Amino acid sequence: MKHVTIYTDGACSGNPGPGGWGAILMYGKYKKEISGGERLTTNNRMELISVISALEQLKEPCKVSLYTDSQYIVRAVREGWLKSWKARGWKRKEGELKNPDLWQRLAELLERHDVEFIWVKGHAENAYNNRCDELAVMERQKFA
Repeated sequence: MKHVTIYTDGACSGNPGPGGWGAILMYGKYKKEISGGERLTTNNRMELISVISALEQLKEPCKVSLYTDSQYIVRAVREGWLKSWKARGWKRKEGELKNPDLWQRLAELLERHDVEFIWVKGHAENAYNNRCDELAVMERQKFA
């Protein structure tokens, strides 16, 4: 199984407001940057779309080390929230689940790929995370 390293980030001006996302995929000597944005969105949607879009780039099942500064995504996967939401029909114990469409897409991708989520501090020393932030901000600015 191929081992791919992915970095992701999302950005939003206002919440909701214009947003963007960026991702970097690396496999051996290959590196690919992808990005996108939306006119009216939230930070959490952009973070989720960055992860989903990166994983959707993979043409076959892969082992993935995925770096993100979104504690929400890391904790949802690591602490079993995602499995609980799925078991409840994409609902939380109390109140509605935000972005169920994206969580469902992510759950499907996690069945295909062996993904380890690794949290990194945002806007810090990590060059790849900083580059993803630059990509996300560039996309967000297209709508400002």
